[in-house]
Amino acid sequence: MKKSLTFLFALFPIFAFAQVAKTDSIKLDEVTVKGYYNTQSLLRSVASVSLIDSTEIRNQPNSSLVSLMNTVPGVRMEERSPGSYRVSLRGSLLRSPFGIRNIKIYFDDFPLTDAGGNSYLNSLDFVALASVEVYKGPEANIYGANTGGAVLIKSTKLQNNQINGSISGGSFGLFHQTASLTKVFKNYRFNVTEGYQTSDGYRDNSAMNRKYLQTTQQLDYNKKGSVKFLAFYSDLAYQTPGGLTALQLSQNPRTARPATPTLPGAITQQAGIYNKTLFAGLSNNYQLGKDFKHIIAVYTSYTDFRNPFITNYEKRYESNLGLRTFLAYSHAFSMLNLSAQIGAETAENNSRIKNFDNNAGEPAKLQASDYLKAAQSFGFLRLNLDFNRKLNVELASSLNLYRYGYERFFPTTLQKKTKNFNAELMPKIALSYLVRNDLAIRGSISKGYSPPTIAEVRASDNNINTNLQAEFGWNYEIGLRYKSRDNRLYFNTNVFQFNLQDAIVRKLNQNETEYFENTGATNQKGIELEGKFWVVKDANGFIKDLKGNSSYALSKFKFGDFPVGKINYSGNKLTGVPEHVFINSLEFLFQKNIYFFAQHNHTSAIPVNDANTVTAKKYDLVDLKIGKRDFKIGKTKFELYFGMNNVLNEKYSLGNDLNAVAGRYFNAAASRNFYTGILVGG
Repeated sequence: MKKSLTFLFALFPIFAFAQVAKTDSIKLDEVTVKGYYNTQSLLRSVASVSLIDSTEIRNQPNSSLVSLMNTVPGVRMEERSPGSYRVSLRGSLLRSPFGIRNIKIYFDDFPLTDAGGNSYLNSLDFVALASVEVYKGPEANIYGANTGGAVLIKSTKLQNNQINGSISGGSFGLFHQTASLTKVFKNYRFNVTEGYQTSDGYRDNSAMNRKYLQTTQQLDYNKKGSVKFLAFYSDLAYQTPGGLTALQLSQNPRTARPATPTLPGAITQQAGIYNKTLFAGLSNNYQLGKDFKHIIAVYTSYTDFRNPFITNYEKRYESNLGLRTFLAYSHAFSMLNLSAQIGAETAENNSRIKNFDNNAGEPAKLQASDYLKAAQSFGFLRLNLDFNRKLNVELASSLNLYRYGYERFFPTTLQKKTKNFNAELMPKIALSYLVRNDLAIRGSISKGYSPPTIAEVRASDNNINTNLQAEFGWNYEIGLRYKSRDNRLYFNTNVFQFNLQDAIVRKLNQNETEYFENTGATNQKGIELEGKFWVVKDANGFIKDLKGNSSYALSKFKFGDFPVGKINYSGNKLTGVPEHVFINSLEFLFQKNIYFFAQHNHTSAIPVNDANTVTAKKYDLVDLKIGKRDFKIGKTKFELYFGMNNVLNEKYSLGNDLNAVAGRYFNAAASRNFYTGILVGG
């Protein structure tokens, strides 16, 4: 049965593409991406960018970002337990036992990634997303230090007066409620959004709870200028059940990590994460005459972070302050459209970190106390030359500065010291050529750079590792985009090679505390394909609309020179990376606004240790959703829906603990589960 369904989903894109040419009523709208205040046609963009729009967001379960983000080829998002996100772009999760590193994330005008290199993406409620742009490959030229890429999240659009609300619930104690109010006046507009989500989780000790409140305010103070304010508060708590061995996974996948003769289990230690974050940003956008525009954004955040773990109890208090500003120029000549941006971004992170013995979920004897301060700054220059609407050339570079300071108070005393990294120039050259009105080819060469994060410098072994250096590498890429002349079909392919040097890798001591090292190199070759297509559009028959999305990623990622002690893993597959990921989805819209959405995700086996002796099994996920949109009771619009995840009831691990001690690699994902909900307003 599973093989038959997999085969059917795999064949559908071929069938659909064949049918598109016979359907005259199909329409795929012109799509643009904005980048950082730089709107471009997606067809002619020089970047390796994928767009997740509001129609794709509404089809996915609103309890997690995982299914949504994984529709983008080259993106791997994992969730070891509800609320515990990990994300990689064209890479491995070797650096990320938890959290998100080596990627730059922006939320509207403001960096969500702090100067310490961490991004609390799980602080955001699903309701906060209006659209997402994913830039894959090194984008250090205008987004600062990274080798993975950048993710730009756009929040609720301040366009129309709206009152929206939703309530949903499902298996394993899932409950999610949201409400949103948008009000538009002549020169002022605002939005207030709140969300509350709770779940018992599939496994023991995997419950989560998040309270979320956000506001966006915009004032157009004259015809040339506007000021925008965004703030959110998130109170997130989730339990962490811990990794299981293959035997434990087969015997009872729902159990939390059990005790050993030397260490207590996850339930006894009440292992979990408690994160309270307050974030605020203020930006000003001003048009300086016809050709010049100036943008400045300042932001700050404060995080109270607590993590009772098996071996310790960590308390971390973080404050962040940052600024981004640039001057943009654009002018249309007779045969050339020229645009340029010159600017800078700077941020500072202050972290006070204390570790205690964990006495059954309560902090006990003090183990270590440190203060760390990180500062990242970069200046950038970007030129875009569009010759006769045919050849689009981008020349860009940034100069990156990074330093951190540290001071130790316990168990020994260390006076304040500072480590400065060499200034790094991150160039990029990219071009796109419009061969025909419906076909463009593109290519790019860029350098990526990623210094160690505070969580890597000061890992759970409680040592301050001043030997860690930045990792860097060159990315070479070519691509092709096609958009049919009748706007009914979009297809995109990328072929890339990324050579990473001084790779930062997580390692574990025998007592399961972690540390990081620069170990060798990786060679990452890949192909990414994605397609969007209409099969039926605005028809009068039983099926009113039928559209689909397909994506495929081939990741031939291997270790280069990669010595670990007396063993060299050169040539082994890169840990944590599936070689094949194939995702297809269909959305049927029937008469009377009844819809049906189906998605299939095939992910191949994943090596979970550097020696490649153990792998997580391949899996096929089928998700279904059916509902009715835009029906009215009085003047109020409603939507009702019902969904089923993991229809085939696959037993798989979503979020493996790489190179885990004693073979505890696996975190069992939820079995077949259901959800239902209602949306009000819109």
